[in-house]
Amino acid sequence: MADNTNVTRRSFLTATGAAAGSVALVGVSAGESDDPWNSDRSEYIVGVSNVEDDPQQHVEQYLQGQEQVGSVQERLNTAVVGLPADAPESVRKQFVDRLESRDTIKYVEQNVELQAQLVPNDPRFGDQYADQQVNAPEAWDTTTGDAGVTIGVVDQGVKYDHPDLDGNIDRSVSNGGRDFVDDDGDPYPDSLNEEIHGTHVAGIAAAEVNNGNGVTGIGNSSVIAGRALSERGSGSTADIADAITWAANEGADVINLSLGGGGYTNTMQNAVTYAANQGALVVAAAGNDGSGSVSYPAAYGGVLAVSALDPDESLASYSNYGPKIDLAAPGTNVLSTWTADDYESISGTSMATPVVAGVAGLTLAQWELSNAELRNHLKATAVDIGLSDRQQGAGRVDAANAVNTDPGSGGGGGGGGGGDSTSSSVSGSLRGRGDSNCWSFSYEYSNPSQVVIELDGPGNADFDLYANTSTNACPTTSSYEFRSWTTGSQESITIDNPDTSVDLNVLAYAYSGRGDLTVTVTEYK
Repeated sequence: MADNTNVTRRSFLTATGAAAGSVALVGVSAGESDDPWNSDRSEYIVGVSNVEDDPQQHVEQYLQGQEQVGSVQERLNTAVVGLPADAPESVRKQFVDRLESRDTIKYVEQNVELQAQLVPNDPRFGDQYADQQVNAPEAWDTTTGDAGVTIGVVDQGVKYDHPDLDGNIDRSVSNGGRDFVDDDGDPYPDSLNEEIHGTHVAGIAAAEVNNGNGVTGIGNSSVIAGRALSERGSGSTADIADAITWAANEGADVINLSLGGGGYTNTMQNAVTYAANQGALVVAAAGNDGSGSVSYPAAYGGVLAVSALDPDESLASYSNYGPKIDLAAPGTNVLSTWTADDYESISGTSMATPVVAGVAGLTLAQWELSNAELRNHLKATAVDIGLSDRQQGAGRVDAANAVNTDPGSGGGGGGGGGGDSTSSSVSGSLRGRGDSNCWSFSYEYSNPSQVVIELDGPGNADFDLYANTSTNACPTTSSYEFRSWTTGSQESITIDNPDTSVDLNVLAYAYSGRGDLTVTVTEYK
């Protein structure tokens, strides 16, 4: 959690909340007061089981001599206990053993001082909380990002000459993007007073880190802007879908969709499926209705849906939620770049989404991952903040975990799986419209976090992909649980937490054309 630092009477972390580095046992300088906490102390953090709701009172009953509780972190149910700095090692060990012998004491560990390895020189970093809440500063000790990683911002126009954005705009694309509203090559906002959303979103993901200016984004990824929303904040399905496919064709590794509404459309589903097939991870806002269903495009299969958190890591009152939520991120009062070359705070799932997109970009600066692997790695390394799966998905996205956890290690603290995967493939052919093949796949993992089904067919045909996971029967074109139905023969279906009590049944169907095909099923732990 963002507030997992135990601060005693001597604050042992800088106000910036910067990254962890070398450690030292906390000791408080001697003073003239009789208060024992003003003399040198050796500090230990005592974690108390949540069955005890008053950690200070609970710990104090086990203390002896000059041992004393200095502070309490109620959300973590911990207490900081001080011992005299000159206490011999035998006394320290006796203290630890005495407390750890209690069933209600989860752990006892030294309270160490964390020294920043990178404190960004951006003057308003201390005014931000979202970066710290997702532990970006700790990730920056490993990498601040890579210009070779591209985030496509499909939104309103982006003020690409903002002094905190201009260094991270991808100049290999004319003007850093394209305008799909006015159908021209300049994604600059039409009205700087009204059209602020895209600039704010871009800054959350990728305002320049450590440039001596303003704020920090999550990382130094490159940004390309697809202006698909006008100064009024709305855009057509066609313009948005065009911007998504354009961003994918321009090589975007991550595509940020801080937009929603309008319900299901095949056009938008196909656009995000196309982007996924091009290798992009599509990240979208869950919606701001406060309802129990996720808005489109976040609800489409294969899109990573993001809910919004308040600074205390509760679900924001405006945030949509539901079974399609993948990750949560800070979205309330997020400070970022503004079109007047300054900075403002606004709220919404629109703000939470680029936090996740920025973490995804930062992760790709460290690890070479496919979009499916990246999606699962972000979920595997997310932090469970105590909300329901419908509210947080796999948990709150965590930059430090994502950057510093080897995707092949099976590590991570979230509910998205351990990063391992296994694949199997079958080949076949379809002879023309109406022809189909059906296969049954047995699961290799007992409880995979996700299954990705991919169809690779000929470029001159239109093959579709259908799947059933909870019915032990081959799907049909009129009776199915999942479908990928683009206009081509590159199809992909993503299924989270599939039912493994029955086999996975997959149908390839020729809508038109003929030719050979391969179906690949990949399971992720």
